[in-house]
Amino acid sequence: MPIGPVQLLVVSFEEPEFRGEIIEEFRRLRDSDVIRLIDALVVQKDLDGNLAAVQWSDLSIEESEEFGATVGALLGLGMAGDAGMAAGVIAGAEAGADGHVIDESQVWNVADTIEPGGAAALALIEHLWAGPLRDAIARAGGVPVSDAWVHPLDLVEIGLLAADELEPA
Repeated sequence: MPIGPVQLLVVSFEEPEFRGEIIEEFRRLRDSDVIRLIDALVVQKDLDGNLAAVQWSDLSIEESEEFGATVGALLGLGMAGDAGMAAGVIAGAEAGADGHVIDESQVWNVADTIEPGGAAALALIEHLWAGPLRDAIARAGGVPVSDAWVHPLDLVEIGLLAADELEPA
């Protein structure tokens, strides 16, 4: 299973107003072959501190095991060379055997960051649209040097830094 560029999206909701819009947008993007949801976890904490968690994925169990094996191999290679890669394949496949690559124990880690009445979401999103572009760049001899999302507040921050540089000392 080739893996396109994957994004980890983490979102916090101070006072969530879930109406199904986010799920519908994920479905629209998936149905248009723009993205694939590798795994997602949403944890909500009510005002009394009780937790509700939902996890879902577009991957089958076999695809989840394969994705886990690929990630495990890459992590293992970096940690311990070829021997680590072989061990990582096995560990990664086992981690994906439940159909999810975000471990269930992450519910508690995420819950620790949420205030009562809030929620948080983690999503591993494969950008299917970017795979062919990545491949074309590679065929042309290009090597990605950097990539980042530029948010509106990033532009404001850049403007503030530029303004500081323009002010006379």
